[in-house]
Amino acid sequence: MAISTADFKNGKAILIDGKPNVIIEFQHVKPGKGGAFVRTKVRDIRTGRVNDLTFRSGEKFEEVRMETKAMQYLYHDGEDYHFMDNSSYEQIALNAKTVGEAAHWLKENDTATLQYAGEELIGVEAPMFVELEVTDTEPGFKGDTVGGSTKAATLETGAVVQVPMFVDNGDVVRIDTRDGRYITRV
Repeated sequence: MAISTADFKNGKAILIDGKPNVIIEFQHVKPGKGGAFVRTKVRDIRTGRVNDLTFRSGEKFEEVRMETKAMQYLYHDGEDYHFMDNSSYEQIALNAKTVGEAAHWLKENDTATLQYAGEELIGVEAPMFVELEVTDTEPGFKGDTVGGSTKAATLETGAVVQVPMFVDNGDVVRIDTRDGRYITRV
């Protein structure tokens, strides 16, 4: 389905030079002289690269259908990450490059969101908030509950985050997966 620059919306996926891109932001510009144009900032879905592009007003593009599918994360066998569709019980194995940063936050039996551009799998997204156990951190001392000081903590998935001084080994913490930030102790 072809769309014109008048149909641009943030988050819409289009084909540019045969490559799927997501529109991050756009601006219609009508100068005093000459024809109108559209300034856009797009992110290449496959590479993640952000480009600033300018198009003539009314130019047509092919729209890419974006879909998401919730799947259960089963296990990591050293090479691949295995996921299962809860409705059909179909299992798929994905390499570490496809899973990307989500691998730091997924533990067995968590639900992840797989993102598709048309028929092509483009990425995996972890839940927004996860609760993980701290497996290794320096011990906290009495009086370390006040102030903004933090220390590094290794979580059960292998991810390393900054936590307050009072968090100890064995504590379960809630993490915001968008930026890897400590939220609270559970």
